[in-house]
Amino acid sequence: IILRYIYSGTLSLNLNEYETSDIIKILIAANELNLQELIILLQSFLIEYRSDWIELNLNEVYQTIFENNSFLELQKYCDHLISIRPDNIFKSLGLSSTPEKLLVKLIQNDNLQMSAIHVWEYVVKWGHAQNPELPSDPTNFSKEDFNTLKNSLQRCIPFINFYNLTSEEFSDNVLPYENILPNELYKDILRSYLKPNNQPIKKLEPNIIKGVENDISSFKLLLRGTRDGFKPRKFHEICDDQSHTVTIIKVRDRNEILGGYNPIAWKSDDDYSYTKGSFIFSFKDNNNIENHILSRSISRFSTIHNRSSSCLEFGLSDLTLLDGRGHCKKYDYEKPIRETADYFLVEEYEVFQIV
Repeated sequence: IILRYIYSGTLSLNLNEYETSDIIKILIAANELNLQELIILLQSFLIEYRSDWIELNLNEVYQTIFENNSFLELQKYCDHLISIRPDNIFKSLGLSSTPEKLLVKLIQNDNLQMSAIHVWEYVVKWGHAQNPELPSDPTNFSKEDFNTLKNSLQRCIPFINFYNLTSEEFSDNVLPYENILPNELYKDILRSYLKPNNQPIKKLEPNIIKGVENDISSFKLLLRGTRDGFKPRKFHEICDDQSHTVTIIKVRDRNEILGGYNPIAWKSDDDYSYTKGSFIFSFKDNNNIENHILSRSISRFSTIHNRSSSCLEFGLSDLTLLDGRGHCKKYDYEKPIRETADYFLVEEYEVFQIV
């Protein structure tokens, strides 16, 4: 493939004929030869057509592309998968072979959908794996043992949100390791537990639409990507046969909100539905409600595309949501809601039913 590309300047081979692991090897070879155009093409192919394989082999892929600036698109996609399904990579990572830089990158991700206690437990396990001579029980630690573990975890501890731990979690899981915490941090955590009403309130409310009061009952949350998953199968399992739905999509790494309203029921019959009442919209700046685009259907045939292989499709491709990614290209609605038809990654999406 590499030789044909060098001589012809085009990639005429059918990549679908190759195993994904072989395409990864070709990507690495293309990087060594600085074939930037081929690198971009291969990354796009992997993200669009081999996303399931990437998710199943996330550890292998991530360690291959980690800290390589030539693979930024693939890194962003892997970061997205990690943030929404962190258990997958944390379970697959070899504790002793995971570089410190990789661990820090994982836990400092602001979008990581993982509880503070699970992050802490994993970090401690990683520290033990780096120092196998340490006793498994911290009650048997010597002063030197604590110093050893403290030195190993000093770059990780600042990214653990200890203030989101319950007092029980702190007492059972962190207190035995108090000697590895910076003194001021330890005092601050203790102060937070001594204050009344200090426990964080865990309340299920929209992640994207903020400021919805409890007494507003006109919107019912049906699906949340970070809670229910981003797979088309899950969307249709929850949303099929549900009508009058509003979908809100937060674009990853951009201050941008997309969405659409469908007054008729979602289906997965791989056919088109028609309705006059649907529309799609976008906010380029989610802090400024005035900066928006509203686009209504102008088609008489294909307002909604009920494709089983995608989560949702307004029009032929005016707003399409796949497995954690999407794109917008004007066909059946008044105007485009994005300036580009390029694929985007989804940080979060929610489906509400108007009741």
